[in-house]
Amino acid sequence: MTADTATAVFEEHRPLLTGVAYRMLGRVADAEDVVQEAWLRWSSATREGVREPRAFLVRITTRLAIDRLRHLQSRRESYVGPWLPEPVVTDFGPTMPDAAEQAVLVDSVSLAVLVVLESLSPLERAVFVLREAFGFPYAEIATALDRTEAAVRQLAGRARRHVDERKPRYDVDPAERRDVTERFLAAASGGSIEQLMALLAPDVRMVSDAGGKAKAARRIIESADKVGRFLAAVAQEIGPDWDMRIAEFNGGPAVACFVRGKPDTFFQLDVRDGVIRCVYIVRNPDKLSGLAAV
Repeated sequence: MTADTATAVFEEHRPLLTGVAYRMLGRVADAEDVVQEAWLRWSSATREGVREPRAFLVRITTRLAIDRLRHLQSRRESYVGPWLPEPVVTDFGPTMPDAAEQAVLVDSVSLAVLVVLESLSPLERAVFVLREAFGFPYAEIATALDRTEAAVRQLAGRARRHVDERKPRYDVDPAERRDVTERFLAAASGGSIEQLMALLAPDVRMVSDAGGKAKAARRIIESADKVGRFLAAVAQEIGPDWDMRIAEFNGGPAVACFVRGKPDTFFQLDVRDGVIRCVYIVRNPDKLSGLAAV
């Protein structure tokens, strides 16, 4: 395999590798670092004996992601306030022609699922991502992780049960979610406290991630009264310098907010039965670079 061919093969699989790494790590920069390291290893490897480049590259990327995740988990213990994944624009492009497969990928990249994945062990998370999001056979996952197939099946079952117990148990209507997001944006930008309150479920939760680098709630806020009062205070700060837009992030509509042209705040809503069940807010400037794609 020539150097040019090796480069072409890697670029062909880069979206897959980035998808695996992002779901493992929850941050674009970390995912890109892992994929770059995978490229360095691929470019310097003896490739003559590699019969399946896709499996080989996924194996390298997954193992690198596991190592990085173990390092990041110790750092996240000292993170200021709740930790949320970095928002990413959802665009699978021409590589995802099958609607059913795209639905699986959208679910696996949702903030609700990625938050749950944070509570898995690195190995459980790797198995879940490879099996549930990308449909890899157990035997291939076992090879990638240097485990027996029986051990991988056990990890997969444990991870699946854990996710099922903690992720929202309802089907999301995309049209309903878009409608509520649009009404949320209208109420916030118009300063209508009554309209904001009408959108909230009684047991709504709000999770804010600023990492200590911006103003935000440092604890999860619960109940319509408390969340409503917080959002009302935020709405009152919205001025002419704010530009608020709806775009598709992590498999669903979200509100991207810019202040004087700079990314400032990200809102995404979990919606069921026409009301908001959870509000995710990201204000950590290190996690807002993806808003520039809006």
